[in-house]
Amino acid sequence: MKRIFTALNFLVLVAFPSAAVAWGFEGHRVVGSIADKLLDKTNAQQQVQQILNDADSGSHGLDLRKSGPWADCVRSVAKFDDGKFHYVVDPDHLEFEVPCVPFNSVGERARIVDYAKRNWKCDGIERACHTMFHFEDISILQSRFDRTFQGTNNHDVVAVIGAAIAVLKDKPSPAPFSIKDKKEALMLLVHFIGDLHQPLHVGSVYLGADGKTVDPDAAHTIDPATETTGGNSIQDQNLNLHHEWDDIPQDIGDAATRELLADARSVPASTGPIESWADAWATDTLLVAQDAFKGLTFELTDPPAKPKFNNWTVAFDNHMAYLQRMDAIKRKQLAKGGARLAEVLKTIWP
Repeated sequence: MKRIFTALNFLVLVAFPSAAVAWGFEGHRVVGSIADKLLDKTNAQQQVQQILNDADSGSHGLDLRKSGPWADCVRSVAKFDDGKFHYVVDPDHLEFEVPCVPFNSVGERARIVDYAKRNWKCDGIERACHTMFHFEDISILQSRFDRTFQGTNNHDVVAVIGAAIAVLKDKPSPAPFSIKDKKEALMLLVHFIGDLHQPLHVGSVYLGADGKTVDPDAAHTIDPATETTGGNSIQDQNLNLHHEWDDIPQDIGDAATRELLADARSVPASTGPIESWADAWATDTLLVAQDAFKGLTFELTDPPAKPKFNNWTVAFDNHMAYLQRMDAIKRKQLAKGGARLAEVLKTIWP
C-alpha cells in the first residue's frame, strides 16, 4: 500500500516550514515541568491529574511534563491512499519516539490517530492542518499581535490556545478546531503555550532580494520567492536559524531547574480576561523576536537552493555575542511559558 503522507507533508513544510517542532521535546517537557511545580498542592493540580490519567485510555502517571510533546507525536500519523490514518514509526529515527513513549498504549495511540484525522483538513484543503497550529509568522516590523496581519490565520497558535482554554472551561471547541475533550485540550495547551514562547514561532523577518527587510503588511502580500518561512529558509552553516532557536540550552535537561523556577515565579501576572491572554503573550514574544534578528545580515543564495526553504544565508555582527543572547532569551522564554501555563490552569480551577 503506497503512502501519500510524505508528499502531503512535504508540501506543508515547503509552504509553511515554520510548522517545525518548537523547542524540541526537551523544551516542551521543561515548560510542563515548571507548571507542575508551580501547581503543587493546588486544586488545579488535582484537576490536571484526574484529566490526564483517565481510565478509558489506559494512561497512568501522566503529568504536564510528560504531556508537553503530545502535539508533536501527532506528526507521526500518516494518511494512506485508501483514506485510512495510521501511526507510523520511522525505523531510521527511532529516537523520535522517545517523547511519545507515554502515549504508546492502545487507547493513547488511538487518541493520537483520531485527533490527527479530525484536524487533517484546513479550510477544506487536505494538508495535515494540525501541523499549522504551532506558529505565527508576523513581521518583526510590527509591535503587536493583530489577527489582520500577514502571517496569521484562524488556525494559528494563538487561535488554538483559545480553543483549548474554551474546552477546559466546558465550552464547545470552536471552529476550525476539533478538540474532543478536556484531556486533549490540556495536552494541546501545554504544547502550544510552549510554542507561543519560542520567538521564531511568532516573529519572522521578511526580506527583499537585496537582503533588506521589507514590510509584508504594507505590500498586503508575502513574496514566495524571498520568504524566510519563520527562519527555516535561513541557513547558518549546517543548521537553519529556526532550528537553532528550537534547541534549548543543554545544561537544562528536560525538567524544571531551580533557576527557571525562580524566574517563573517572578513573571508578572496577566491582566484582562483569560481569553485575551494569548494575544498579549504573542505580542510579548513578537517583541522578543525582534531581538532575535538583531545583528544579522542576509544574502539570497545564487542560484536559489533546493528545496526553497534553504534560500538564505546569514552573517552575524558578533556570532559569540549572538549565541550568548540566544541562550539568555531561551531561558527567559521557557520560564515565561511554564509560568503562564500554570497561571491559566489556576485561573480555570482556582
